[in-house]
Amino acid sequence: QVQLVESGGGLVQAGGSLRLSCAASGRTFSSYGMGWFRQAPGKEREFVAAITWNGITYYADSVKGRFSISRDNAKNTVYLQMDSLKPEDTAVYYCAAGRVVIGIRLKEERAYDYWGQGTQVTVSS
Repeated sequence: QVQLVESGGGLVQAGGSLRLSCAASGRTFSSYGMGWFRQAPGKEREFVAAITWNGITYYADSVKGRFSISRDNAKNTVYLQMDSLKPEDTAVYYCAAGRVVIGIRLKEERAYDYWGQGTQVTVSS
């Protein structure tokens, strides 16, 4: 089984940057696809970014050009670099891990077997 712990959230002004980290347990981490989702109050959880075991990335249209996902398998860690933050990026951000066959399926919640506890990101205007 895999345990995920997010960190790096906080309060930042619009236009600023944050880097989220997701530390994972499990010796088979490198074979998993990893993703970031977010959920704002009163809204459904939505896909943000994902990366396959071999480094292929996917992004929601709303964050393309601003966010970047990466992974360091040696450290069992996935990152989400967030630049040019906007107030509408305010949400709880969740890290997820899943063993999938088709990479694009990582855009879907059903692809994931494990979820972190979430970390709050607040962007002020």
